[in-house]
Amino acid sequence: HARNSAAPASAGSWVGTWAAAAVAAEPHTKDGYADMSIRNVVHTSVGGTGARIKLSNLYGTRPLTISHATLALAAAPSNPTAATGTMRSLTFGNNASVTIPAGGTATSDSVRLNVPHAADLLVTTYSPDASGPVTYHPYARQTSYVANGDQADETAGTAFTQQSPYWRYLTGVDVWTAETRGAVAVLGDSITDGITSSPGANRRWTDFLAERLRTERGAPDYSVLNGGISGNRVLVDGSRYSPNNGPSGLTRMERDVLSHTGVKAVVIEMGLNDILKPPRQRDPEKIVDGLKQLVAQAHDRGLRVVGGTLTPFGGHRGYRPHLDAVRQQVNERIRAGDVFDAVVDFDAALRDPAHPERLRPAYDSGDHLHPSDNGYRAMAEALDLKQLKGSTPAKL
Repeated sequence: HARNSAAPASAGSWVGTWAAAAVAAEPHTKDGYADMSIRNVVHTSVGGTGARIKLSNLYGTRPLTISHATLALAAAPSNPTAATGTMRSLTFGNNASVTIPAGGTATSDSVRLNVPHAADLLVTTYSPDASGPVTYHPYARQTSYVANGDQADETAGTAFTQQSPYWRYLTGVDVWTAETRGAVAVLGDSITDGITSSPGANRRWTDFLAERLRTERGAPDYSVLNGGISGNRVLVDGSRYSPNNGPSGLTRMERDVLSHTGVKAVVIEMGLNDILKPPRQRDPEKIVDGLKQLVAQAHDRGLRVVGGTLTPFGGHRGYRPHLDAVRQQVNERIRAGDVFDAVVDFDAALRDPAHPERLRPAYDSGDHLHPSDNGYRAMAEALDLKQLKGSTPAKL
């Protein structure tokens, strides 16, 4: 191993602790962030004794040079100040600088760092020159920071005066651990992205799931990796420059779920946008067929897939009875057991018993489509954790 390696001879393995999908090219960034430092704040699902990061230039049109990158623990939640003694310089193939081709990715070398579970990390990248459109994740529900000049190893955080609601370039953090045995990766839309969850509070349903996996007796020793993109559809690609929607589930399953480190199980929460967004898909069989194709991609990797039913949207401006009928037909197929290896019934967990086409008021963020924090918690509680373990089925 390279010097400073986080992989000692003792038993352990790499596993993803955090992830976010690359969604689009950030608007108005045709020259990138030249001579600026971007400090992404991300929240771990599990801890370890070493770490490494993954960067993406997926939507770039030019090579992206990162000449200085660092990793640190945040001194306090959502705070750009690094905890004392935790700042680590990152290398890429033992070089301080890395140039990522347009459309490409890079993974850093590992560094020794005691990373706690449920902690905020600061991942800072500095680009010396103009690099083209910035690959980003728009709905982070987390404040990150930007500073002028190379402030990558600035621990005080005082230079990071610009706040940002986005994650830029960073798509994954892995930890070296002897405790966590693998990761649950979730492919989803805005409901998985947690678009209506409290900012900075880590109350997406995947965060509540990570908490259950860490704290419940007999729970699998798994981390949780969030592959949600707001507006995302199973069957249709969003525009390259759209601030949301992202590439279709079918085209991004490999990149945003299956390729992450240590994935042992997959959860899919998708399909509602195929019904809601133009061109509206009114044939439930086409949506079911798309979901089955996603399952087949996971089965090719020997991974088990838990699938969620499509949640209620009565009262939302896009609600139409004929569209809700499509949702109900998709859900009938999912519950019948011929789509996924196991089912998590998000619809049953969230719907109002008195008005089953609607979200329960306590679980409604107010737009009658996206859950509140309490609704996200109910989603996480609806998942039978044992279903994440079971045997992997034969290929369909």
